[in-house]
Amino acid sequence: MIFETAVKNLRTAGFSVQVFDTGAEAAAWLNQQIDGRTVGIGGSATVKELGLYDLLKTHNSVFWHWEQEQDEARLNAMKTDIYLSSANALAETGEIVNIDGRGNRVSATLFGHQKVIFLIGQNKLTKTYEDAVWRARNVAAPKRAKQFKVNTPCVASETERCFNCKSPERVCRAMVTLWGPMMGSETEVLLIREDLGL
Repeated sequence: MIFETAVKNLRTAGFSVQVFDTGAEAAAWLNQQIDGRTVGIGGSATVKELGLYDLLKTHNSVFWHWEQEQDEARLNAMKTDIYLSSANALAETGEIVNIDGRGNRVSATLFGHQKVIFLIGQNKLTKTYEDAVWRARNVAAPKRAKQFKVNTPCVASETERCFNCKSPERVCRAMVTLWGPMMGSETEVLLIREDLGL
């Protein structure tokens, strides 16, 4: 199973790693770990499915543009102690791949926080880095475009894939790969043995 190899390679790259059997266990653990802090959240179906906003806001200052005024929440999330995100793909070899439309999520995972935490379901795991890039572009990005109901070829097509379009409504405008934690910031990966997110 690639799960164990991914854990080994993430740790070798310098990431902290926690493994959970269920999303509920991961959410409960994280809710205990984060207390009295400022927390930013990126656009993440995984975070939504885990109910983390409602859990954390009872004892932390939490900023999430899916639940608050979008522009203000995005800016406030950039200045928090902790930033939560998922990933579009995770390679067994240890690379974390994310695609973004506005840039707030990918930029926040790179700079400005004491700690970045990735919550990644088993459906995001791939064998190779090339597979991870393919998944991010041809699975996660079209699903997000359909969720946002934009007018792009990946939404209009019956085949769910990236057409590398130049549409003004394109939601995949930047792709970032983390090979390791950024200098000056702790990065933790919570791997969950359930399918979560897009």
